[in-house]
Amino acid sequence: MKKLFIMCLIAGIFSGCSTGTLITKEGTTDNPKWHKVERVIFNKNLGTFPNLQSLSQVRQGMTKDQIYELIGRPQYDDGWRPREWNYLFHFTTSDQGENGITTCQFKVLFDQNMIARTFYWNPIHPENTVCPPPLNTPKKDEPKEKVSFKRYTLKADALFAFDKSDLHNLNPKGRDDLESLVVELRKLKEIRSIQILGYTDYLGKEAYNLRLSQKRAEAIKQYFLLNNINAQVFTVQGLGEQDPVKQCASNLPRNLLLQCLEPNRRVIIDVDGLVE
Repeated sequence: MKKLFIMCLIAGIFSGCSTGTLITKEGTTDNPKWHKVERVIFNKNLGTFPNLQSLSQVRQGMTKDQIYELIGRPQYDDGWRPREWNYLFHFTTSDQGENGITTCQFKVLFDQNMIARTFYWNPIHPENTVCPPPLNTPKKDEPKEKVSFKRYTLKADALFAFDKSDLHNLNPKGRDDLESLVVELRKLKEIRSIQILGYTDYLGKEAYNLRLSQKRAEAIKQYFLLNNINAQVFTVQGLGEQDPVKQCASNLPRNLLLQCLEPNRRVIIDVDGLVE
């Protein structure tokens, strides 16, 4: 009985709260299943407004890293190394939806090699709507607004003194990088959203790293607020040691290991805005 309990517990950890979609090794399914909308875990359980230009570039044959670069990390918990990623997306549609907003779920299925193969949409509100909804075509006499989406990756070691996370402990190089970014933000006609994600390496306790990454992301937001950037556009999250971009041998001398893991200690700033 004890052995059975442990096996069930391990299975629960690895499966998370998946949808139960049966996925072939080719990355297809005859019956896509969906999470309950309220189980979304990203952006305070609200989902996101995707960058439409980035969303349009998602296609078959992409890796998880390429999908992440375009539309961000999955917004539902599907367990460890899932072969499906699920999102809750909102679209501005002036002629339908609640307060001009249409909501859809988006699913990406991966084959056994973790390559994206098939994509599915599930209308949430209004029911039976087309997902993704057709974009509103601007009138001919109105100039089209140009959308600008940029990702800035700043090294945490350059931003902050060792093990620090407040503005008083910004390094000179970090201040210069942030000031340059403020200059770029002020060139935008409108800032629609700024997402700040903090990361650490895996050294140290996981809970501590998570708090440190959150505090650093909050400090970057505070810097922007002090430079009169609209507080309403920000989403801030610390992700600790998640999503490492560099793997290093654990038996390296500590100084070399710290140097090798430096790319993982970072702050990512995604800016979505309109240019003149």
